Formats: sequence, structure tokens, C-alpha cells
Amino acid sequence: MTTSDAAAFDTADGPDPQAAPARLEHRQIVTVLSGLMVGMFLAALDQTVVASALRTIADDLHGLTAQAWVTTAYLVTGTIVSPLYGKLSDIYGRRPVYLCAIVLFAAGSLLCGFATSIYELAAFRAVQGLGGGGLMSLAMTIIADLTSPRERGRYQGYITAVFAGASIAGPLVGGVFAGQATLGGLAGWRWIFLLNVPLAVLAVMVVLRVLHVPHRPVRHRLDYGGAAALVVGIVPLLVVTEQGRAWGWGSGRALTAYALGLVGLIVFVRCERRMGDAALLPLRLFRIRAFRLGSVLHFTVGIPMFGAMTTLPLYLQLAQGMSPMRAGLATLPTVVANVSVTLLVGRLMARTGKFKVHLVAGVGSLTLALLVFATLRADSPLWYVSIGMLFMGAGLGAAMQTITTLAQSEVPRADMGAATASVNFFRSNGGTVGAAAFLSVLFSLAGSRIGERLTAARGEPAFRRLAEEPENARALDGVLRTDGSVNLEDSAFLHALDPRVAHPFLDGYVSAMQVVFLGGAAVGLIAFVIAAWRVPDTRLSAD
Repeated sequence: MTTSDAAAFDTADGPDPQAAPARLEHRQIVTVLSGLMVGMFLAALDQTVVASALRTIADDLHGLTAQAWVTTAYLVTGTIVSPLYGKLSDIYGRRPVYLCAIVLFAAGSLLCGFATSIYELAAFRAVQGLGGGGLMSLAMTIIADLTSPRERGRYQGYITAVFAGASIAGPLVGGVFAGQATLGGLAGWRWIFLLNVPLAVLAVMVVLRVLHVPHRPVRHRLDYGGAAALVVGIVPLLVVTEQGRAWGWGSGRALTAYALGLVGLIVFVRCERRMGDAALLPLRLFRIRAFRLGSVLHFTVGIPMFGAMTTLPLYLQLAQGMSPMRAGLATLPTVVANVSVTLLVGRLMARTGKFKVHLVAGVGSLTLALLVFATLRADSPLWYVSIGMLFMGAGLGAAMQTITTLAQSEVPRADMGAATASVNFFRSNGGTVGAAAFLSVLFSLAGSRIGERLTAARGEPAFRRLAEEPENARALDGVLRTDGSVNLEDSAFLHALDPRVAHPFLDGYVSAMQVVFLGGAAVGLIAFVIAAWRVPDTRLSAD
């Protein structure tokens, strides 16, 4: 980056927040991207590694039904701090704030490596989220700083390719570590988190070397009151989403959580109005139609996207009996479709400036994927599961970058950091709701449905004889409670059961999964209607 490039951000009277940045050559943009991509690979690899090994981790910590917290805790903190990262980077510059995000992520990873319970792991994942929340939103903000609306799809494709690479490497790494009983005196899965520390050191070195982008300071007050109110508004609602099946959806504790969340959201809106331009989520941005639609679509699409990404590995490992590594490799159709469609759509957008057709097709493809998953059985062939994965990968490849482009398309440059962080906030919120709701509904239904199938199976003398065999009886010890309910905290017993005895358990799990996938398809259909009927068919500016 030359001195003249940096000077292009300044006027005679100082920095001009509305001035367009100096146009960089493709080579210069790719150099900057290389710094972003290393940091993003760190976060993306962690997500895919954890997803592929989560069942093993939950079994080891005896918290299978509480595993949603490991995902949602990360998403909650990442969601809340995303808008703050946008503001901080506007004030202090993109690079130093990005470096802080990497360091926080590494600190959380180190803590996760020594967690002793599922809830402690969730708490440390929340620390990880404090860093991870900045990695994606800041990368998208920097791309928006340096490119025109029409070019963004092309360069966002590079970032999607990073996630695709992580999707390939993650299951392999996660499967190798999760498959090791011990490694270096620690349980194998713990190295999934500890591996992030040296990777973070590498990321910091690369970012310091290549991530040089001009900075035009924007004076902001930080909306700490809004952030606190947002925590009060979001966390109780997520707690009741996760615990509602145990508490009862209309219990006193659930009603208290609803009320506390509602009060927090009301206070948050009042704080944002009072803070004006300094608000965590500036309310004036919602007067921009494209931003408003992009935020709604990010939230709506985030629910089935994260829900499916959380539930599908469970299907592959529980119903299909795959190891974490095999389950991860089985999702390669999603990765291939995602990369191919992302790169294709990015080039088409850069050439034509049109994005609505890709947005509508992407959301429609994601909805079809959920419908395919809703028809899965315990014995469905892998080729049939792969059809759903192809639809999901293609849908996400077409939809996610076009929704971000839509939200950014009419936002002033001075607000790009806050706006990009805000739309990522809504996507993360949708993902948090999706992951928590999918797993909560899954385990709410699984217990009763497994119980029904076990009751029917026990009526058959052949099943009773099999269940009473010494190996099967030992595996079932502690799983079947005296009151007739089933202990679902640890699924490891399924490996030791005769497949004929395991069938009622697997069939019950899959029956519950069908319901959650169908619910995800319904949410996807809502997003499809919004994309098809509300998003204008505009052409992106080439400037």
C-alpha cells in the first residue's frame, strides 16, 4: 500500500468518511485478502472440527442433551460483540481490532482444551466467541471498504473458499483427534482446541505482515449500555429455548425468562434511540430498504442453516453409525457444491450486477435440502443424503454472499463497518436460535419417541431375548430408567448394542430429526417468499 493510497482517504480538512477509498489493483486486494483469510481459516476450522467431534466430546463429558450450549454459547457472544467490532474498527482501524479478535479467540481455545464439564466447555466457548465474532464481520467490512458493490461477490468467493477448505480439513483433523483416547496425556478431543493456539500465532504473524489497509478514523461513542441490554434481552430467551423441555414451556422459570428477555429487548431499543448514530445497531440504518431486507433474510436463513449444520452430523453419527471422520468426509458434497456455486455466482454478479435471481435460487435450494433431510430414515442410503447436501451447499453458496451484498448495497461508506457487523449480528442470531431450537426440539421428542418404539419392541419375544443377552444387558444398564424413561446423556452405548436392539433407539432419534428438519424447511420457505416478493431486482453499481 503506497502513501498516495493512504492519502486518498484524507481531504484538506481531515478524513472524509464518505470518500471512496483509492481503487486498488486486483493483486493488492488479493494480498490484503491473504491476511484476512488466515484469521478466518482459524475460526472456520474450529467450527468444522468441533461439529465433527461434538458427539464424542459430549459423550466424554456426559452431556449429550446439553451439547447445544457448546454451539450456542459461542454464537451468543459472537453475535453480541459483532456490532462492537464494527464500531471499534471504525475508530481504531481494521488491523489492530482484527488482531485483538485473533488473540481473544486463542485465549478461549486454550481454556476449552482444559474444560472438565459440558457447561464449563460452553463457558469457555463463549470466550472464544468474543474473538470469533470479529473475524467474519471485519473481513466482510474490509472487502466492502476496498471494492465496489459489483466486485464484492467475486472477492467474497475467496472467503467462502476458505470455509470450504476448513470444511475438508476440519472433519479429518476432528476425526483423528476425537478417535484418540489419549494424546500427550490428554483426551484426544482436547487437542482440537489446543491446536488453535499455534495457528493463532501464525495468523498474527501473517496479519502483521500483509494486512495494511488505509484507515480513516470515524469518531464514535461506544454503546456499552446497548450491549448490556442486548445481553439481558437475548440470553434469557436462549436459555429457555435450551431448557424449556426440562422446565416446561409454560413453567414459572420459563415465563420469567420470557419476561426478562422482553424487558431487555425493550430497553435495548430505547438505548439505541437515545444513542442515535453511536448506537450499537443504528436504527436509522433500518430506514434503508436493502439493509432492512438483508437483516431479515440473514436472520431467517440463519435458522435452518445453522440448525441443519448442527443436526446433520448427529444423523450421520447416530443413525448411520459413522465415526466423526467418516461423518465429516460424508459432507463433502456440501463443500463441493458450496465452493462451486459461490465462485460462479460471484463472477456472474461481477459481470452483470444482478443478484436477486441468485438470492432466490439459493434460498429455494436450501429449503429443498431441508425437505430432503425431513424424509431421511435410519437406513437411508448415503446417495440420498448426499442429494440434500448438494442442495444445501448450492443454496448457501448462492444465498449467503448475495444477502450480504444486498444489505451493503445502499449503505453509506461511513457506516459500512457498523452495517456489516449488524447484518452479521442478525445472521448469528438466527444461527443461535436455529442451533438451540433444533437440538432442544430434537431431544425433547427423542426421549418419548424412543420410549414408544421400545415399548412396541418389548412386545416381541425375540427382542426381549436379545436385550437380555449379557453384552446387550450391560450396554443398556443405566440407559433404561425404572420409570420407563431413557437416559440420553451419553450415546456411546449404541456402539455396544446388537443392531437389532439398537434399532428402536435409532428409529426414535431419526423420527425426532424429521420433525426438526421439517420445521427448518418451513422457516426456509418464509425466507424464500421474502426473497422472491420483497427484494427489488436492481443492478449493483460498478463504482
